[in-house]
Amino acid sequence: MTARISDIDIEKAAGVLRAGGLVALPTETVYGLGANAEDAAAVARVFQVKGRPPTHPLIVHIGGAEHLGDWADDVPAAARLLAERFWPGPLTLVLRRGRRVPLEATGGLQTVALRVPDHPIALALLRTFGGGVAAPSANRFGSVSPTTADHVRAELGDAVNFVLDGGPCQVGVESTIVDVTGEAVSILRPGGVTREDLESVLRHPVVVPSTSRVRVPGQHPSHYAPRARVVLVEPEKVIAEAERAQELGDTVGVFLPPALADAPVKAHAVVSVPASVGAYARGLYGFLRELDQQGCDLIVASLPVEEGLGLAIANRLRRAAGPRPCEISSR
Repeated sequence: MTARISDIDIEKAAGVLRAGGLVALPTETVYGLGANAEDAAAVARVFQVKGRPPTHPLIVHIGGAEHLGDWADDVPAAARLLAERFWPGPLTLVLRRGRRVPLEATGGLQTVALRVPDHPIALALLRTFGGGVAAPSANRFGSVSPTTADHVRAELGDAVNFVLDGGPCQVGVESTIVDVTGEAVSILRPGGVTREDLESVLRHPVVVPSTSRVRVPGQHPSHYAPRARVVLVEPEKVIAEAERAQELGDTVGVFLPPALADAPVKAHAVVSVPASVGAYARGLYGFLRELDQQGCDLIVASLPVEEGLGLAIANRLRRAAGPRPCEISSR
């Protein structure tokens, strides 16, 4: 646990949850906006504060794999195997909803998304609170996820009753969401646990469907999006596209791929993408926020190789570049 958080802070945060309030809590992935998962009114407030559609389900955070049966029905062997291997950690399991979970937290679905976060502060809060915490990312719906407490404060302000500051998140992209309710285990959202990790434990291929029969977080066409528009091009075309847009009058930010790290580029702001995919994942949302803060109205980027954590980064960049709600409604 970091020096910033005391047992008194944890007790206070647990009291806020018991009273129906909202707590911003650190996890290894991103900061969550937490509410008592069994309090329908508190859960409804999460949707209100985020501006999140009520049909968009939340992830319920629990204190350990031993509590699976308290929150889900008919837990299959594959789910228990994955929980044993990856919890605490950045893996969310979609299971049949147990009676303890209100429909408000599942977006009206008969499935529930569960995970055990791998962060000492989050785990201490879950132990002290003694229940489940429904916690999507602590930001406005569709915008860049927060990876520091300052990001939460800047975006949500006093709409959050208490903020637990656990420092920067160590994974930086959201959890992998895995559906274990069907015949085949499938990844509904890539994240901090890789496809390769899952397959090594299950000893069979894991499907990554293009569409899903189950609604889960992160499936909106535009998600994880900065204020600036995001344009994705091939890595070798990043500099040319950025300079073309800058000449046409855009204020351009560039995600410069590692292979072009030393290349000059005429743009308003440049972010050098780390060669390490882990460092890239940790920094991704901070990079997007930085270019917003520098006044960019266009960000030019390319996709990493889509293996390991690169699959999750590519997913987030595609969503960030997706059509914004006003663009969808005008079609």
